[in-house]
Amino acid sequence: MEELSKKDVITMKLLHYFITDQNYSPVVLHGAQNEIWLENMHSNYKIVRIVSGYIHNNEQLDFDTFKTRKIVKNIKKKTLNFNMPVLSIFIDLGDNVNLKQEKDIDFVSLNNIKDLKKYDFLYNYFPDIDKKLKFTEKGMNLFLKITEDINQKNLEEARKVDEIFKPKKPIMTYILIAINIFIFLIGILFNLQDPLINLFANYGPAVTEGKQYYRLLTSMFLHANIFHIGFNMYALYLLGTQAEGFFGKTKFLIIYLLSGLTGSMLSILLNQEAVSVGASGAIFGILGALLYFGFSYRVYLGNTLIKEIVPVILINLAFGFTMTGVDNYAHIGGLIGGLTTAMAVGFYKENNKQDRINGIIITILLLAFLIFMNFFYR
Repeated sequence: MEELSKKDVITMKLLHYFITDQNYSPVVLHGAQNEIWLENMHSNYKIVRIVSGYIHNNEQLDFDTFKTRKIVKNIKKKTLNFNMPVLSIFIDLGDNVNLKQEKDIDFVSLNNIKDLKKYDFLYNYFPDIDKKLKFTEKGMNLFLKITEDINQKNLEEARKVDEIFKPKKPIMTYILIAINIFIFLIGILFNLQDPLINLFANYGPAVTEGKQYYRLLTSMFLHANIFHIGFNMYALYLLGTQAEGFFGKTKFLIIYLLSGLTGSMLSILLNQEAVSVGASGAIFGILGALLYFGFSYRVYLGNTLIKEIVPVILINLAFGFTMTGVDNYAHIGGLIGGLTTAMAVGFYKENNKQDRINGIIITILLLAFLIFMNFFYR
């Protein structure tokens, strides 16, 4: 077997570092030659390019930059991520090529690993890169070591993804559907529909002035008529069975309840005199959670985010704005609450620490804002 070239060694060490230590994943690009694209949407550099092809003059570098921007633009459209800084690492750059930093693209030229010290900004984001690129193995032993580590990392990630996508019994979804139907039947069979709505519906003055805070939650378990509960329970079944599998029972319930709560609070903030009932705020929260899930796992889901999840949200919001008697403020509040709460609780047996911290902070700020505006600002 042939000995590894110096260029191959640098490329493999960089791949090992970014995949096993920085949790980047390969991006499949059709037609890309002599370059490897890696993505990590949780990192400062969303995209890292390792370019092994020879760049011999400034004109070729300019074309490479143009091509990079075009590909990044397509990735932005597919992922709905509009902030995508790129790190381009060139392994074989001509002596007469002048690297100049571009907007959202940083360039690095490495003829050997020691060249990293020329780029101080790298250590702000990858402070351990020097140490991690040092290996005792050489030659084919190095190749085997790096290949084994990357394969092991990929297997671990595959197991995590399989665990999340594996079908699970949506017990909590069934329980929520049963509770909603039970309460509706009690109201119909014992002629309690109007008293239940009078006592437990979401109504601004009763909540803010009467201090009947329980209405913010109880209202999501009441429904106006058979069509109302039928549509909502069907939507809860379709969306809840999916979301519960992705987040797990406990996290799904937290998302559902907090989404209903934020939906109710935005409703009384923007439509004080409306009497509101229904699970749709919480159901929109499930849509928000699925939106976050689709964004986080877009590598595996492809265009599902744009083609399925986003259109469903937009169509339902448009329907709410064009029809009378629909509390769209509760829908919007639930959608936002579901998105932030999903980020805060994380997925089933899979959590990104930084995302969870951000989600917890944003959710607390959202709740604090709604509480302040409803109960202290008025």
